[in-house]
Amino acid sequence: METAEKKCQCASDNAPIPHGKAAPKGERLHLVSQLEQTKLAKVVKWLLFSSILILLPWRFKQLLGPSMESRETFSLSHLTFNQSLNPLYFQPLSLGSIRPLGWLENQMDLMAKGLAGHELDFYRVVRDSPWLGGGTEYSGLNEGLPYWFNGLVPLAYGLDDPRLKEQTTNVLDYILDHQKDDGWLGPEPYNRRDIWGRFPLCLGLMQLVDADSGQASRIVPAMHRFVAIMHQMLTYNDGFKEFWGRVRYPDMIIVLQWLYEYYPQGNEIMLLESMLLLDQQGLHWKYYYDQDNFIFADLDTIRPPIHGGSFVFPYVHAVNAGQGLKSGAVLHRLKNDTSLLESTRNGVNWTLTYHGNPAGSIIGDERESGLAPNRGSELCTTVETMYSLSYLYQALGDRAFADRCERAAFNALPAAFTHDHWGHQYLTVTNQPFTCKLEDPNPFWNTGKQSIMYGIEPNYPCCTVNFPQGLPKFLSSSFVHFKSNGLVHALLSPTRVATKLHNGATVNLTCETAYPFGPNLYYEIVASEPFTLHLRIPAWVDWYEMSVSSHRDKMPWSPDDPQKIHTSDTFFPDPSTGLLSIDLLQYNRVSLTLTTSVRTESRDNDTVAIYYGALLFALDVGQETTHIKLNSSRIDTTSHAFPAKDAHDYNITNTKSWAVAIDPSTLVYHGPGADSHSSTDDSIKNASSVATMPRPKQPELKTPIWDYKAPPNYIIVKTCEILWNLDMGIPSVPPPKDQRICVEGTVRERVLRPYGSLKVHMAELPVMDLSGFD
Repeated sequence: METAEKKCQCASDNAPIPHGKAAPKGERLHLVSQLEQTKLAKVVKWLLFSSILILLPWRFKQLLGPSMESRETFSLSHLTFNQSLNPLYFQPLSLGSIRPLGWLENQMDLMAKGLAGHELDFYRVVRDSPWLGGGTEYSGLNEGLPYWFNGLVPLAYGLDDPRLKEQTTNVLDYILDHQKDDGWLGPEPYNRRDIWGRFPLCLGLMQLVDADSGQASRIVPAMHRFVAIMHQMLTYNDGFKEFWGRVRYPDMIIVLQWLYEYYPQGNEIMLLESMLLLDQQGLHWKYYYDQDNFIFADLDTIRPPIHGGSFVFPYVHAVNAGQGLKSGAVLHRLKNDTSLLESTRNGVNWTLTYHGNPAGSIIGDERESGLAPNRGSELCTTVETMYSLSYLYQALGDRAFADRCERAAFNALPAAFTHDHWGHQYLTVTNQPFTCKLEDPNPFWNTGKQSIMYGIEPNYPCCTVNFPQGLPKFLSSSFVHFKSNGLVHALLSPTRVATKLHNGATVNLTCETAYPFGPNLYYEIVASEPFTLHLRIPAWVDWYEMSVSSHRDKMPWSPDDPQKIHTSDTFFPDPSTGLLSIDLLQYNRVSLTLTTSVRTESRDNDTVAIYYGALLFALDVGQETTHIKLNSSRIDTTSHAFPAKDAHDYNITNTKSWAVAIDPSTLVYHGPGADSHSSTDDSIKNASSVATMPRPKQPELKTPIWDYKAPPNYIIVKTCEILWNLDMGIPSVPPPKDQRICVEGTVRERVLRPYGSLKVHMAELPVMDLSGFD
């Protein structure tokens, strides 16, 4: 066994094997044979996939409601639905009423100054899109520019950035000026119309009107004209040419419900019928989220293999799976069918339990697999999963949805980006001690050699245009309204809010916090009249302490200001929503401290994932970054706006051994919150007591916070190196427990850091008892 530090096994026959053990010669020969078969299988698979697309509507007829055979139009007379939509549990705030502060503002500012904010300048999929009269597109679905628009709108208005707002306006002007006479929006490739690519565009238009109601007079009529032609196409079963829209249709129903509630313009019947037609012709997630139909097993073990033409494939395509999580909650607003709620809860729990990674995303290198830590999660999947989970918390109020959304936002999302937001991955792997161009074939189901590289367009363009929605939509979902006079901090982060409650009261709130890097949240709030503030307490919190100072009249802040103290011993959050509810007057200060401890979650094959609070921790394997030549013909390097000094593809390699096991009993957390355990003072444990408490001190955070070694949090653990093979260029699944043997002389303490800050990492670690080693 070699223990010297080795680096990335890039696509080269002579590349070294990093910190693992090469397969024996006989196994390599067998592997070569398997790999050749895999190449052929991939070709055959995609031929089957391409040829089946046009037949999919008929393959899925069992799930489309009434039979589609021998019928030219769809009748809706037999369906029951709500003419008044079932309400969301919480109501969203208007876009732009929540602004980022602190580390979150810095991250969104990096997005604006980085790739997301400059795609219109030099990325041909956006700049030269057929939607803008150009000729560059990566598929006939025409989703490229709509994906980008759906993310840029909340980024522009979340930051109140004039340059980005101008981009959205210029794109909007062109699209609306070129709307077809019959209402169709956008290009018509090969004279073929498929409504799916319009769904993300309409989500962007919805957000734009929400942020700037002055644009409603132009945007809303154009949306209604498009809905009219969509309604006509669906009536004649001509809306979907491929299955993507059939499985993602709840996104469009969200838009239709928004129009129905806020801008119906006398078209209520058409809007309701369009929702019903989409549901009638769509693939039903309720069918898949059933004990008899859901695939709990590792999909790689199923025979015959599930491929692109398989009946179940639309449900196990990972991006579809992320979008589908919210389907039952969306449809429940339309239908009096409470089983949809059970279905959607099952769908989230089963998907993330049997196909989820410890960072909060869904494992699926295109298609789902199982729980193996050497399989990838697509960036598109992560941002769609975050959006679904934030919507589900608004719709149903289950705390678990918000907890899961934060896990993805603070772990899976930042791990996929370079610190400056100019590069991203297509796939992020739980155990990836290096990121570079891999050998062919690679271990993934259907992605290329560049899948795990960081760059502007690694592997495929969809993530380049779809990722901008992730953090901005997290921000816009971070606060919600509740009942007539309630404001909820739903997704915790540093923010400021200016909003009007449903009873007409105005609230201006600032939340100062280093969360999730620190335990304290400090609120200063001015309201026009008394209201109720609700603060979400994550399920992982062991103990909390809250102090409240509330007055009818404005008072200068003082550390001696009397404050009412509440603790988890006597003041309990709602068991369903996780909310602490505090009645406040007009001038208020609230301080909340969340205390937790290191915890482990068991994973497959006697491995663990390690958490402190909302953060996943991973082994620090060191990192060395090399800039390499950009590899995409869709990047216009001649554009005056092309950032030659910032735009690169990257190889990132480890500088320390990655093949290690840990002893979980030796985990010790260091950083903010390490000493913020419950007080033994009796007055603190009395919820009605009044005391004085200084304004909480926040840790100083480096910027950018997701850079290597930037977060102030780390964990020390005892480890030893073990024999651990590579599999097609990346670490194999961890060796079985009975095969883990410490390499002599390698027992030592190692550092774990927040997963999102480590672009190369090992986050699912095999366990051993190292108590006998000094």
